[in-house]
Amino acid sequence: MLCFVGFLLLLIIFILIKMKRYISTAIVLTITFCSCQKVVVLNLNNTSPQIVIQGEITDSAGPYIVMINQSVGFYANNIFPTVSGAIVKISDNQGVTDSLTETSPGIYSTHILQGVPGNTYTLSVFAQNTNYTATSTMPMPVMLDSITFQTTSGFGQKQISAVVNFQDPAIIKNYYQFVEYINGQQFTKNIFVFDDRLSDGKYISRTLRTDSSYLKSGDLLKVKMNCIDENVYNYFDQLQQSSGTGAFNTTASPANPLSNISNGALGYFSAYTTQSKNVLVQ
Repeated sequence: MLCFVGFLLLLIIFILIKMKRYISTAIVLTITFCSCQKVVVLNLNNTSPQIVIQGEITDSAGPYIVMINQSVGFYANNIFPTVSGAIVKISDNQGVTDSLTETSPGIYSTHILQGVPGNTYTLSVFAQNTNYTATSTMPMPVMLDSITFQTTSGFGQKQISAVVNFQDPAIIKNYYQFVEYINGQQFTKNIFVFDDRLSDGKYISRTLRTDSSYLKSGDLLKVKMNCIDENVYNYFDQLQQSSGTGAFNTTASPANPLSNISNGALGYFSAYTTQSKNVLVQ
């Protein structure tokens, strides 16, 4: 009904202006039309819950953890129900299979598996009458040389950003992920992933840009450098774009990134090498 009334009002305005008469009336009608608003509430709660799996294996000593939850509706609180009673296994290409134990609701832990660079790992999950699988190959490690800092000024504020420095191996595709911990707390606002497509074999100094309100002089900063495989890189790259993080990102519509786990599961399974450095912010 509102749309029909609005159409009639626009038609009347057009006729009046064309006739170059009753201009004041047209203005009044325009204001009346513009003041009519219809509130539209999108029904975003109809999406069926999906299983969310997050599993990681590193070259550091285990045990390693697989977390299984369920997604919730868009307007629901960010409390994700755990999935208990799943059968979870991880095997490698050397013939080792580890059956994980549920140590707490939705959290499954390995026993004997040890992450080795170059090995391929397969995750198998049977939950809610469905099988889910994922495969990830652990890349060879790349040494993180040092952490330095870049200071810039803008809008009357000093902004401090960490800079990671390392040598990228030549003729090898490398994918990197960096995680920051500030005074012992993980900084989760930004996602830092990139590949060496434009810097293969070069010495890299990469700025990890964070909001200046989070990184201040005197803070204790820990930076983790993870060498990840291509599928996991694509997952975090899409997550970075959809979440609005990243230096040149303008994406406004969030979406679920493409998972490397089968049968429509959300989340990811990653085998990666990792190292870290602790520095005092200068």
